[in-house]
Amino acid sequence: MRAAEEGARRAGSGAPRRHGRLYWALADGLVLAKRNLVQIPRIPELLVFATIQPVMFVLLFRYVFGGAIDVGGGTSYVNFLMAGIFVQTVAFGSVSTGIGLAEDLQRGLVDRFRSLPMAPSAVLTGRTVADLVRNAFTVAVMLAVGLLVGFRPEAGVAGWAAAIGLLLLLSFAFSWVGAAVGLLSRSVEAAQSAGFIWLFPLTFASSAFVPTDGMVAPLRVFANNQPFTKIVDAVRGFLLDQPVGSDGWIALAWCVGLLVVFVPLSISLYRRTTAR
Repeated sequence: MRAAEEGARRAGSGAPRRHGRLYWALADGLVLAKRNLVQIPRIPELLVFATIQPVMFVLLFRYVFGGAIDVGGGTSYVNFLMAGIFVQTVAFGSVSTGIGLAEDLQRGLVDRFRSLPMAPSAVLTGRTVADLVRNAFTVAVMLAVGLLVGFRPEAGVAGWAAAIGLLLLLSFAFSWVGAAVGLLSRSVEAAQSAGFIWLFPLTFASSAFVPTDGMVAPLRVFANNQPFTKIVDAVRGFLLDQPVGSDGWIALAWCVGLLVVFVPLSISLYRRTTAR
């Protein structure tokens, strides 16, 4: 029945029949991404509060803890800090993905989407793409705040392109993780709590805010080999024009690996959840 409806919609729209399922999955996803983005001007609090938290982290670590932390190597603490703030900002943005999906499920909005001739993955793709755009804007705001408090990046064009590309890829990958968390949660409150539980250990037990050299041995081993540290070190190296070594490729591998695992997992969870 849905296949017939989809065919009628495609034919009625005058779209060429040569387009396959992948094309329509992407097209439907972009339509829902636009639907999520147009909510921001109507509910600006969504973007304001998403921006205030990382700004508070910048000011807190820069002026409260910055004077007590020596990162060595002739690097100022604010230059060391900002890469961690950027990575933390896009990672924490994944919580919004989970909350948004949980809210749509709770309000019955997803059931309405199911009645339409659209690709099953479009709801998830639209949400993750919209959150990618929102995270890009938030990172731009964080960069402006960082420059105001003394951040002085030394990257060239290639360094900026690599850092921004890695941050956007991380944002997209973590949004799919957040989508899986949101689909596994039964309420908005549960999605919010579950979204932060796994993020806090990865964020603070890493090189995001302090060098790992001063950590106790077991924690240092964990911190040096977990994805947050690799990604932060790669972004920091790109922005400060320092040697990145293998961190860049390892960070890229982590992001791609998360997508390979969580994209099909989230789609499977979505189908299972909406089939109830």
